[in-house]
Amino acid sequence: MEHIVIKGGHPLRGDVRIEGAKNAVLPAMAAALLAKGPTLLEGAPPLKDVEAMAEILGWLGVEVKREGPRTWSVAPETLSRLVLPEELSRKLRSSLFLLGPLLARFGEVEMGYPGGCSIGARPIDFHLKGLRQMGVEVLEETPVLRARVRELRGADIYLAYPSVGATENLMMAATLARGTTTIRNAAKEPEVVDLARLLTAMGARIRGAGSDVVTVEGVGELHGVQHRIIPDRIEAGTFLLALAATGGQGAVQGVVPGHLYAVLDMLHQMGCQVSFTRDRIHLKARGRVQPVDIRTQPYPGFPTDLQNPALAVLVKADGTSIITESVFESRFRVAEELRRMGAQVQVDGRLAVVRGVPKLKGTRLMAHELRGAAALLIAALSAEGVSTLEGVQHLDRGYARLEERLSRLGAAVERVNTLRVD
Repeated sequence: MEHIVIKGGHPLRGDVRIEGAKNAVLPAMAAALLAKGPTLLEGAPPLKDVEAMAEILGWLGVEVKREGPRTWSVAPETLSRLVLPEELSRKLRSSLFLLGPLLARFGEVEMGYPGGCSIGARPIDFHLKGLRQMGVEVLEETPVLRARVRELRGADIYLAYPSVGATENLMMAATLARGTTTIRNAAKEPEVVDLARLLTAMGARIRGAGSDVVTVEGVGELHGVQHRIIPDRIEAGTFLLALAATGGQGAVQGVVPGHLYAVLDMLHQMGCQVSFTRDRIHLKARGRVQPVDIRTQPYPGFPTDLQNPALAVLVKADGTSIITESVFESRFRVAEELRRMGAQVQVDGRLAVVRGVPKLKGTRLMAHELRGAAALLIAALSAEGVSTLEGVQHLDRGYARLEERLSRLGAAVERVNTLRVD
């Protein structure tokens, strides 16, 4: 198995260009099934999850081709299957995005329940409830989900929680439904807006994306387009937090600063000097970070995907921080590994009390999910001595060649195939 060996204590310096958003490209690949004709997606990050979605689409018979390192062509005309085996569904939670497009285009789908990171329950009830309101007959026979519909019809749908996935799935289904669909308490995330931008270019009629009420007027058909994926705000935030943790100075480029206002505000409260232009954010750390209180919230609040990386910075803050995780109930698993480095983190359900310590010590670490892996890497970069990070396959699901890009910023990190600590 591969591991990453990190020699801590090297401040990061320099600029890094951000990849396209993983959480935008995956629903976009599913949305391509709605079109008559191929869709070209540019700026797709070179990630394991993107390859997994391409594999899933290929299994269905879709012609999926890599046109370049960051460009995929998706042509649904050759689709020949409407059944997705459980082993493929479990590889990727985003396989759930196929529900809306396949029902809209072909009226039926059978798939296993989707997999993903072990960060707590992520029920698909919001997806299914909305689809049922649109006339879909859903049969849940664990581990298989079967859905069919004679004709999708518009509906007035209220989401009890502003779920990003449910908003996107229902929005995709509604594009080809008869009549008008209104999604209330919709998610406002930039990835939702990017998907709406793609669908609108395909010929969909969508209003209100980015607000809490999204209205979709169904049309007869959609056509393929060329679309560029937005930058990954979570990757950008991860690099900024790594700069802060190591006392470094540098910038993330090719970003949309407006997607990260809550994160930039937190970094400012930490004592970092932060400035930005249209597509660049510069950060300069100024000594030991100050404690801050964080509560994760749906966009435009502080993103849950950056809670663990922020925790990895605050373990060395000059004081006590309180982190409240309001989105997922099992997202403090990383605290146990941080405590092995000398961190003082007390977890009570969805609440973590973080008492900052002057230093961390390098040790052997195990990652159990994507954002926890990024957090442990950040902590190791700021620790004294050598750390070895295992479970790096989780890291590869959301970050492209992260250790190589950190090396270019001055980090002493190396991916190895055998366990080595020296």
